[in-house]
Parts: sequence; C-alpha cells; structure tokens
Amino acid sequence: MIFLGIDELCHRKPDILRGKRLGLLANQSSTDHVFIHSRDRIRQAFPGQLTCLFSPQHGFFSEKQDNMIESAHARDAATGLPIYSLYGETRKPSPEMFADLDILLVDLIDVGTRVYTFIWTVVHCLETAAATGVQVLILDRPNPIGGRQVEGNLLKENCASFVGRCSIPMRHGMTLGELALFCNREMEINANLDVVPVRGWQREVMFPETRLPWVFPSPNMPSFQSALVYPGQVLWEGTNISEGRGTTLPFELFGAPFLEHEAVLASIAPTPLPGCLLRPLYFEPTSGKWAQQPCCGFQLHVTDSEKFLPYRTSLTLFQALLHLYPDQFAYKEPPYEYEFTRLPMDLILGDSAVRTGIENGVPILELEQAWQQELTGFLAQRSAVLLYE
Repeated sequence: MIFLGIDELCHRKPDILRGKRLGLLANQSSTDHVFIHSRDRIRQAFPGQLTCLFSPQHGFFSEKQDNMIESAHARDAATGLPIYSLYGETRKPSPEMFADLDILLVDLIDVGTRVYTFIWTVVHCLETAAATGVQVLILDRPNPIGGRQVEGNLLKENCASFVGRCSIPMRHGMTLGELALFCNREMEINANLDVVPVRGWQREVMFPETRLPWVFPSPNMPSFQSALVYPGQVLWEGTNISEGRGTTLPFELFGAPFLEHEAVLASIAPTPLPGCLLRPLYFEPTSGKWAQQPCCGFQLHVTDSEKFLPYRTSLTLFQALLHLYPDQFAYKEPPYEYEFTRLPMDLILGDSAVRTGIENGVPILELEQAWQQELTGFLAQRSAVLLYE
C-alpha cells in the first residue's frame, strides 16, 4: 500500500511542526486516498496552526482553463483562511505573504513534465523562503508517469521561462519533492527545504499501479492517459494545431482542418514510435483553437506505457506537419506564459536549436543522439537527490 506525504505527515506529526504557523500550497487535487483535502487533514492533525493557503496556476479549485488566465486572491469558504494566488498579479510570493507562517507545506501533483508550471511556482516559493527564513516542507506524491523513463533535451538558459527555469529534460523522472531538491541545489537557492517521502512507492510504478484515485490537477489533465502523452503532446501549444482543448480528451486528441490522415501516417512511418498507435478521426473543439470547426486528426493511444516515447512521438509528428503543410502550419505568436517576445515553441522545447533542426529536416533520431551526452550528465546530477532508489 502507498502512503502519501500528507498521510505520513499527519500520522507521524514531526516535532519540527510543534507550535509552528503553517501555510499550505495546494489546489483541489491535493487529497488523500479517500478524497479528504490536505488542508482538512492538516487542520485536524495540527489544530489552529494553519494560517493561510496558496494556489498555483489554474486557481485553488483548478477552475481557470488556459495559460495566462489569472486567479485573484480569495478567502476559502470552508475554512475562512486567506488564499494567496501565485498565478495572478504575481507568480512569486511576496515576503508579506510569508509574514504569518514559519513553515510552508507543499502538496501538489506534478505530472512529470518540465513545462508543467507547478514546480516553478514551488521554486519561486523557495526563493522567497530563502530570503525570509521560512522553512519549506514538500509532502511528496508519486510521479504518475514513473521515475525510470527520462527523455528529451535539457533546457538551455536562453529559453528559461515560467515553463522551465532549471536545466532538466522534458520528461525528468522525478517526484515533486526530488525535483524541488534538485532545483534548490542546482539553482543555488539554498532554502531550508525538506521532503516527507511517499511510503511504498518505487520508481518503476506508474499511476494505475498505485491504486490511488486520479484527481485532476488542472482542467486539461483529466486522466492518467492525458498525463502520459503530455510530455510530447504539449508541443502543440506552440502551434496552430489543436491539442484537444475544448474536447473531453485533451492532449490525447490533436489535429487541424487542413490535415490528411494518410499523408501524416506515411510521413512518420520511417521513424520507430514504440508503444503507441495513432487512430485517425475527426473532432470539433467547443473552445480554443479551431472552435466549432471539424478537425482532421488522431487520437494517440498508448499501448505499452513502458516502451512509449512521448517526446519522440510528438517531435516526429511536429516535423511531419511542418513539412507537409508549410502554408497552413503556423507557430503560436507571443505572449506565452508571460513571455512577450520569445517564440513560445522555443520556450516549450527548451532549446531553439531543436526547433531549427526540425525545420531543417534533421531526423528526430539524429536529434535524440545529439542530446544523449547531456542527458547522461543530467542523470548523474539527479542521482544525488533521488529518494526512492
């Protein structure tokens, strides 16, 4: 059986929390295995100590649908506690927001992909904590797409943004706790940081094997399947190709009115794409790109989650569409995640050289080979913070 960080904290009640004022960074998905919210578990285990709440992108109740849709500060109707939004007028907590706490507890679901913004909210919190002397305690959760598979190029400094601030690959294979430890060290933040580990989780275990309930961490992450394809399918956010927002299968569906099934399948055929198949279909988004318009596209079905390579798969599709439809395919123009000049696709890829290589027709397998050495270096760096070997 798996015991989450929130379970371990409330069961063990460590002495470091005795008499301390607590804050909690969380959202509506921060629950235990029977759907009790972490704020309620903490209030029961540590009566009178929880002083405020913080929310990441999409809001405390994950109600905001898209990028750069802000949420305001609020008051939690269930507890009366203030909720400070860290995706509104600021992405970084001010020292004043930390004035009424001694320890910030963090209980968020990370989905194992560099561009998922929750970790970068945590990093901003670490920076403020280092400046104010507040301690940060991560209540860890499993990486839903596993801790063994790692894939992609490392983020380059000139592509750093709110979808990537530390040099890690697209699929990093760490839990939120491990990733926070990694960033705290590699970015030289040096906050007072500790992690309450998950008990019973092993790196090779993906979410379905945990037998935990899936509670969607953001509006377009409704299932484990959407998280599994996300490390590649998020690329479409940087283009005019629909990533399935406005449908019931975001990131699993993708397409546009100008695609042709046979041409796309023929174009990607030379590249090995293990563990998945592309099922041709049409769909009509109710919102977002191509809203109310029939899109020719595919559903990406994962047939073997251990062999599946999401980044390779979507890079291959990206290159195919770019070259098949030069007059219709287009990059998204700025702004994207509060960056107003740089190309969103470069921020998502994390390296503009990957984009130019794709544009120049460099085979995806050749691009993969080029970043293997840096990926090996990352794995060596990562080993120092792993909690679940």
